[in-house]
Amino acid sequence: MGAWIPSAPLEQALHAARALVLADLVAGRVAEADVVSLVEESVVQRRWWVEQWPEGAQYVAGLVAQDVQDALLDRYGRWPLCPVCGTGEPHALDVEPELGPDPHWVCSEAGVKVAALGSLGEALGGAAPS
Repeated sequence: MGAWIPSAPLEQALHAARALVLADLVAGRVAEADVVSLVEESVVQRRWWVEQWPEGAQYVAGLVAQDVQDALLDRYGRWPLCPVCGTGEPHALDVEPELGPDPHWVCSEAGVKVAALGSLGEALGGAAPS
């Protein structure tokens, strides 16, 4: 089992990314089995990416969120919808920074940070279910 020790930070980053994105999916009430499988697919792909570039581990959560957001757009539509703008066309939040640590959901139309990744439940009007 000693071979797994060097990858512990990698696994921690991937587990954290999965947990943060799943928390936001649950908060948005879209964590159906097929949607959760999109998260798993992204984590598998990002595992390879981080193995190639270990310094990128701190960026994995934002990348998984973007992967899931893109996959949902292709299959279901925009997610997560902006809870800040009450008028105009419904639009999705963006992950910023696109490649950086401490990712947040932001409304680019209003120019505001809405929530840290994993904390969308608070922005949607309630605590994330535990």
